Amino acid sequence: MHATSNPVPAPAPASAPAAEHSSQPQDEGAARPSPATVTRLKLSAFRALRERTVPLAPVTLLTGASGSGKSSVLEAYEALARLGGGEALGEVFGRGAGGAASYVPYTARPDAQGRRGFRFGCTVDGPAGPVRLDLAVQAEPSLRIAGERLTAADGRTLLSTALRDPSRSAVQAEWHSAGPGRVTRARLPADRLATALLPLRVAGGSKEEQRVLAAAEQVVVALRAAFACDPRPENMRDPVSAADRLLRGGCDNLAAVLRRTRLECATRYGLLVAAVRAGCAGPVADLASDVVDGGRDRGMLRALLVRSPDGPRTPLEWLGDGELRYTALALVLLTGPGVLSMDPAQEVLPARQALTVLADGLDRGLDVRQTRELLSLAVRMGERGHVRLLGAVGDAGAAVREAASGVRLVDLGT
Repeated sequence: MHATSNPVPAPAPASAPAAEHSSQPQDEGAARPSPATVTRLKLSAFRALRERTVPLAPVTLLTGASGSGKSSVLEAYEALARLGGGEALGEVFGRGAGGAASYVPYTARPDAQGRRGFRFGCTVDGPAGPVRLDLAVQAEPSLRIAGERLTAADGRTLLSTALRDPSRSAVQAEWHSAGPGRVTRARLPADRLATALLPLRVAGGSKEEQRVLAAAEQVVVALRAAFACDPRPENMRDPVSAADRLLRGGCDNLAAVLRRTRLECATRYGLLVAAVRAGCAGPVADLASDVVDGGRDRGMLRALLVRSPDGPRTPLEWLGDGELRYTALALVLLTGPGVLSMDPAQEVLPARQALTVLADGLDRGLDVRQTRELLSLAVRMGERGHVRLLGAVGDAGAAVREAASGVRLVDLGT
């Protein structure tokens, strides 16, 4: 298999430990625990990207011409997040136009057995130190994991898997269990991430097992704390049920989540109103969610801009696409996993997790002022440790340069 002839590439030098973050508001002087964060993505052979490393900061923007791979980087991160959450390969890659084969570099040629695939991975920093995950996926003739490797900062392989028999739906896995050279071997499903399954298989009865377990759990916790967000204004203008309280990636239930945020956290709601005031045209005194009166929409909610305390209210559905996208993205940056439609690691305290927002086309429909305000908000939240942002922008112009002091720009066109 051309793209996976070396299914798990040799470990690269690990990145430096990430800055400390927290997913909950804290006092500025309070000590924060160090959560697990993805600090590098490695696209060895993924769509049009080959041997590309993308370093990640609290706020990272991908730039480059159309076709340079910005969306592919975000797809790779989201795929790792879904696999870390326990989804099967077919659920992550097997749907959509072209299926898993569309992720194989178009120059990859099949081997003698007709196999082709793709390779990607990441580095996760946290309490266990930098841990690198490398993954090789066979896309043709059948979809399965060809190899996986979990590597510690000192270069030691903690977990490895290999597809020994392509006719079987299992990989041979081995991990350190006790002392140098002592490993445990087992068969694991070839359609699931072994790193995510390991906490269910390892008891942690020895120091070696505890080290392996800590590394695997760190990677899983970091990957699961991701939220792909692409607000769709065309779906945000209809009334929504007040019970629809978890914000979806398309933000079509914005009105219900606005009401929830106002009731549950006055501080964050006040910050949201200030952000909307800075990014929307005309005066903004407040945001509100009101029940739609009459007709079949009785009991449904719609969101409103309060122009002045005793003045007119503008329904959010009257706003332009850019203002709607801006408002939704500001809400995502100011909220937390408990308000988003995602499945973070429930067994880990929120303060030990750092939410990563994935936003393709971050500046789509936004003007320079809105982009500047949104990036400034992302930088402030990143500095506080509440949230990380990985976004793709079509124009790394004035708005991005003004916020560049807190933004890492990665130009995929170079």
